[in-house]
Amino acid sequence: MERRANAEWNGGLRDGKGVVSTASGALKSVPYNFVMRFGDAPGTNPEELVAAAHAGCFSMALSGELEKAGYHPESIRTKVTLKFEKTDVGWTVLASHLDVVAKVPGADPAKFQEAAAKAEKGCPISRLLKTEISMTAKLE
Repeated sequence: MERRANAEWNGGLRDGKGVVSTASGALKSVPYNFVMRFGDAPGTNPEELVAAAHAGCFSMALSGELEKAGYHPESIRTKVTLKFEKTDVGWTVLASHLDVVAKVPGADPAKFQEAAAKAEKGCPISRLLKTEISMTAKLE
């Protein structure tokens, strides 16, 4: 299985601009630039897209782990915060924090935490990221 996306960048780092697209068409020529990435201009950037991928991947992984434990989740809401800072080697994603709230009828809290830990380790995007990953997981 392969997934594809592409980016096009025109110009220098600070004055240039680019677009990102996915083969599925979910993103189609979505603009990004220096100020969207390193400033406060509205728009997306690579790190935001990684955070979205991590949130989506983890939510699906947790659903699967909960089903293995005999539960059927009603909802799983995952917010990911990437810590992105300039280090001595350049801009680096230093950490990814998963903040999860799930509604799982009849779930035992200890089994929920166990499923969340397994999902965090088993999520392909978690395994892709070579950074610290932390998590807060709550049942509603």
